[in-house]
Amino acid sequence: MTLPTTMRALRQMSLNGPQDMRLITDAPVPVPGRDEILLRVTAAGVNFRDVSQTRGTSGGGPQPPYPAGFEAAGDIVAVGAAVTGLELGSTVIGVGYGAFAEYMVLPAAAAAPVPPGWTAEQALGLVVNLPTALAALRPLGQIAAGQTVLIHAAAGGTGQAAVKMAKHYGARVIATAAPSKHDTVRALGADHILDSHTADIAAEVLRLTGGTGADLVLESPGGATFAASLAAAKRVTGRVIVFGLAGGEASITNWDLVYRHQVHLIGLNIGVLIQTAPQIFGELMGELFGLIATGVLTPGQPTTYELADGPKALAELESRATAGKLALVP
Repeated sequence: MTLPTTMRALRQMSLNGPQDMRLITDAPVPVPGRDEILLRVTAAGVNFRDVSQTRGTSGGGPQPPYPAGFEAAGDIVAVGAAVTGLELGSTVIGVGYGAFAEYMVLPAAAAAPVPPGWTAEQALGLVVNLPTALAALRPLGQIAAGQTVLIHAAAGGTGQAAVKMAKHYGARVIATAAPSKHDTVRALGADHILDSHTADIAAEVLRLTGGTGADLVLESPGGATFAASLAAAKRVTGRVIVFGLAGGEASITNWDLVYRHQVHLIGLNIGVLIQTAPQIFGELMGELFGLIATGVLTPGQPTTYELADGPKALAELESRATAGKLALVP
């Protein structure tokens, strides 16, 4: 197979936001190293981390100018000399660097097969959103049947997966979302839906739980919502899993934990989990593929944008104008 030497790709030129992302028409096609594969990208996932990186608020994020995007699905068109077990033409999904492009290099170890019957677009989120939701619920959140979980941003890619899985495991789900997205969240099985813009979230959760609070809170908005998440969690045994800061940073002191919010506060970064606890991640992915095999998790259909419209997709995600998974199609 003869591959082109140049490709279309998006490059972030500053830390001033998505508006400074540019389409490059003659970017070099990357060459896979010994332990890498080259993917012809069918679809690239758009995540809030992409937005954070364009503003320099993602910890350890790349410095401009940099190739944008990190999640992609597509067909393997070349493999490194040391790669085994992955065949040319196989459709996989993975995370790496420069996903917003026609071709992307991935570490072979980071590639996962697209489930049978799923398209590459439908598989977006399989290695980012879905394992984040499951990690927050299970090994870290220790959700159990009959417990109550508060899921913020329930209409997003991670939030939707979390609602589905929480209901599967027998939890009572209180979700937050903008009013225009309530029907979407209700269709997923949420028991109660709060207006993320105007509701006194902590007060409502306490009312719905008879004053005890939620057993588990999945906290991703950050900013002012962080305090509401802490106040909504059950005293002493409540767990708050923090895996996002879309609304900005928030702080808590040791005084707060001793005298105001006596909760279990746990940070989650799926990339760090993969690197430092591979056994847990392996078990997590095994459970995830089990949920797919039994039909608990079914293929979704992301909202798609042309590659050139990447800045628009990121801007709409940042403004909370979207629901579900977003994808760029080269």
